[in-house]
Amino acid sequence: MSCAMLLHPKSVVFILMPFAKDDVRDIEVVGSQETLAQIIDRIKIEMLRKHPGKENLHTRTMILFDVLGNYRWDVKMVLTLAAFAAAFSEFCIIMQQCPCNPLAVSVSMLKHLPRNLSTLKPQFKALSLLVRTAMDVTKCIIKLEGLPFRYARLDDETMVIAKSWIYVATYWVTRGMVACTSQIRDMKAKKPEQVRSDSTLIAAWELSSLAYKLSSICTHLRRQVDLCHQQMEEKMHQKLLIVFQEVHPDNQDVLGILLATKDELPLKNSSTQHKIGVSEVKDKVVLILVSKAELLPLEGLLLLLERTYDHHHHKKLEGSYEIVWISVSDTWTDSERDMFDFLSNSLPWYSVRRPWVLYSAVVNYIKQEWGYKNAPLIVVLDSQGMVTNSNAMDMVFIWGARAYPFSSSKEEQLWDEENWTLKLLLDEIDPLLTTWVEEGRNICIYGSDNLDWIREFNAKFKVIRNAGVQLEMVYAGCKDLSQQVRRMLAVIGEELHRNLFTFTKLHFFWLRLESIRRSKLKLGQTIHSDDHILKEVSALLDTANEGWVIIGRGNTADILGFVSALRAAIDPSPPPPPPPGPCNHSKVVPYAEGLTEETVLCEKCMHPMKKYVVYE
Repeated sequence: MSCAMLLHPKSVVFILMPFAKDDVRDIEVVGSQETLAQIIDRIKIEMLRKHPGKENLHTRTMILFDVLGNYRWDVKMVLTLAAFAAAFSEFCIIMQQCPCNPLAVSVSMLKHLPRNLSTLKPQFKALSLLVRTAMDVTKCIIKLEGLPFRYARLDDETMVIAKSWIYVATYWVTRGMVACTSQIRDMKAKKPEQVRSDSTLIAAWELSSLAYKLSSICTHLRRQVDLCHQQMEEKMHQKLLIVFQEVHPDNQDVLGILLATKDELPLKNSSTQHKIGVSEVKDKVVLILVSKAELLPLEGLLLLLERTYDHHHHKKLEGSYEIVWISVSDTWTDSERDMFDFLSNSLPWYSVRRPWVLYSAVVNYIKQEWGYKNAPLIVVLDSQGMVTNSNAMDMVFIWGARAYPFSSSKEEQLWDEENWTLKLLLDEIDPLLTTWVEEGRNICIYGSDNLDWIREFNAKFKVIRNAGVQLEMVYAGCKDLSQQVRRMLAVIGEELHRNLFTFTKLHFFWLRLESIRRSKLKLGQTIHSDDHILKEVSALLDTANEGWVIIGRGNTADILGFVSALRAAIDPSPPPPPPPGPCNHSKVVPYAEGLTEETVLCEKCMHPMKKYVVYE
């Protein structure tokens, strides 16, 4: 067995985790003039130092506690393990390279390191067992010290028992690392002929005894930590329930507990990469964006950006609201962390800097009380921290920054002002199309993934335009945007008419329609109700993979005055010519919103029909 295998790789990674992706030489410890690397080096030197007349383990352990000073108990253990890793790694690297690296052989000879490692195998095995056990104990203490004591208190008896186990465990972990370092130091000092099996077995027995002692402590400590964690979960959940029901002068108490971590600066500003606290969003409307690490599919992410920070109305509201991204994951793999780091450094809103250290009680609250089930949502908090909208994602997709302050009441107000118009369907997806709507042009939006249908449809409409009817054609694909639709765009652009929608904008269009339907359903409407907008959108979404057409003009509900021309172009067997004057035909239809504004043609004579309202 090579030396490199003796210290378990996961142990090394765990010891170095506090410094991951940072240059250890540049990290400073709060309240200290030394960098982290300097502190670890100082502890390592103390662990390797010989104290004449004070070589028993207890005395050396207590001396090391003086060096560790007033650091928290979990920090003391991590620093001690890091110092041991630094001391042991040099020995391991040299011994690992000895068989094949002449330089390592030379260094080994200069340092009088043992050449025959087989004799030391029991000692290394015991050392590896002790280190792994010390790691398990340290993880337990980190978990306990990481509980949100700032926001909730454990029962006194539970806390006293837990603290007593922490003191005992910290002592024995420190003593174990002192013993390991001492044996490494003695191993380096021995000449090859001094390495004997009997002394190796005695050293292995000493480390094994410490490992079994720590293992017993770890069992009791883990049980107590689990009890503390369960109790803290319950108390934090109740605290969150209460704080969201109370009235506050501002949003600081609510955001403080919602974004609770051990860090006083839990957020970051992607534009500056600065660490910031919740005070940066004081007295603002805060949109809490909750999602997985990858946030949204690319098109949804682009639409969210376009409807918020890139929206022309955003400048008028600058400083009135902020988006804060909370990324949630059950596991937090390396790939998820990398994805989060990339997006949080690229997007313009605030993010929780290290969402993987959010308290589990907060994550569980988001899942249970806010109904988060992996689908992204935006929970809106007003300037006092009250929840005013349980999910404003669709509202943002539909109206963008114009929906400020993004409350449920604002959503209802906006719907009261809306009609089934082209503006609702196409609002600002494309600048030229927006101009056409504002100018009141006749626009035909259509879609299909059948090229033959598209060619036939355009041929018939060409007849209408050749007859002098001004009509702009817009291809919008279908609900399932496959690569076939992407190819349709290219063919239409080459053969039929210019494309206003890129493939990405097609996604925007269908995401918008889905949002319109969800928003309506959220307000209590059903597809069987009298809501005209919901019926039309649902009909379009449910049949959108077939050929479909919507014709409108500007921001009106008018279906246009050339229905007869459309029929003449589309119907292969046109109706007989109308009589010279209006007939006496009548038709009774149920009332619908916008019906009185429409032009209705008689089915027999094709003349406009007069409208009368009958009350029952």
